[in-house]
Amino acid sequence: MDALAVKGRAPRTGYARDEFGSAWTDVDHNGCDTRNDILGRDLAGITHKPGTRGCVVLSGTLRDPYSGRTIAFRRGPRSAEVQIDHVVALSNAWQTGAQRWPGARRKEFANDPLNLLAVDGRLNQQKGDGDAATWVPPRRGYRCAYATRQVTVKARYRLWVTRAERDALRRWLAGCP
Repeated sequence: MDALAVKGRAPRTGYARDEFGSAWTDVDHNGCDTRNDILGRDLAGITHKPGTRGCVVLSGTLRDPYSGRTIAFRRGPRSAEVQIDHVVALSNAWQTGAQRWPGARRKEFANDPLNLLAVDGRLNQQKGDGDAATWVPPRRGYRCAYATRQVTVKARYRLWVTRAERDALRRWLAGCP
């Protein structure tokens, strides 16, 4: 935490999701896109679409880390009930250092499994591009892990935090075992 630089938020000027590459690229070259990799990692009891070499997740069960709820995932009209969250939101990354990165680094960041979690879609929408100062998971028992992951991702990518983010992260981390 103390290694993170504290600065003001840079303007959002120039930010677009596309600046981080196509959504859900196969960056690890395993034949599966990142979204399906994360669904496969975070869901239990998964089934795959036949003929996709075990890539396309058709169904499974998520124990949502943000709420603690159990959510049945089934690909189709209600797929958005489970979404993949960028723990450090792409917009937040853009405003805390990523705007200076080359495109390949931004693509790596957008698809890094450390920064990605399958979560309750409603809570992911609620979070939006919020940072640790403006949003934390409602499930108190997950806040320590969430703050730790925020700090780890920011440190790995040498992103900075605002003073409000730093103060919020310190508060959450102070309660960790």
